[in-house]
This record gives sequence, structure tokens and C-alpha cells, in this order.
Amino acid sequence: MDIDYRIAIVLAPVAIAASWAAFNIGAAALRQIQGFLDREA
Repeated sequence: MDIDYRIAIVLAPVAIAASWAAFNIGAAALRQIQGFLDREA
């Protein structure tokens, strides 16, 4: 079975961008949730 590496080359930047966005949004979301929980307590 021959693997076509063009798919990985095309999808790698998209995957990197998606993971970077998830990392940034995740950090902000955690801060917002912690603030909400601290305010409720």
C-alpha cells in the first residue's frame, strides 16, 4: 500500500491552525469558567 503524502502536506497547516485556535480559545474559556465559578461561590 502506497501512502500519498500530499494529503498530509495539505492538511498539516490546517491541523496546526485548528489546534492553535483551540488552545487559545480553550485558555480563554477556562478563565471565563473559573471567573464564573468564583463569582457564584
